[in-house]
Amino acid sequence: MTSEDTINNCNSKMKKAFDVFKHDLGSLRTGRANASMLDIIKVDVYGQKMPVNQLATVSTPEPRLLTVQVWDQNNVTLIDSAIKKSNLGINPQIDGQLMRIPIPNLNEERRNELKKIMGELSEKAKVAIRNIRREANDKLKQDLKDKKIGEDEWKKSEKKIQNLTDSQISELEKKLKEKEKEIMTV
Repeated sequence: MTSEDTINNCNSKMKKAFDVFKHDLGSLRTGRANASMLDIIKVDVYGQKMPVNQLATVSTPEPRLLTVQVWDQNNVTLIDSAIKKSNLGINPQIDGQLMRIPIPNLNEERRNELKKIMGELSEKAKVAIRNIRREANDKLKQDLKDKKIGEDEWKKSEKKIQNLTDSQISELEKKLKEKEKEIMTV
């Protein structure tokens, strides 16, 4: 494996860590309806835990309303109880196989709680990105030690990896600030 392969591998792993962070941010309730908010909810059905989106169609017909069209009538009460047990603070209204979920305004306490959760998610993603950087740098050092690459190539590659790390972390912080602004907007 060349140093370029190591850099490309590092880049793709960092992008995946960033994508996980974006997905986790998207599943937080921000006062606006978002179909991905229910992705984190698992329902005990058919002897296993399944996400809501595998049991129903989730859509957002209005900015403050989610609708869940349950495919199997028997799962309506199971999905309802799973949503109520989640810490999202939402309460479905059942109409046959259709569930309407109004998204209430966020109060100040919940906003601060979400901000704290987002900070934790951000820190977790940063640690993951830094660990990926460390693994890539260790691989480069090993290649240098094994004389697979020269010292100049090692230094250039390490600098590229540091630039990738800085770039991913700044993107992450930008995304975090956008989400914080969205949450703090009344």
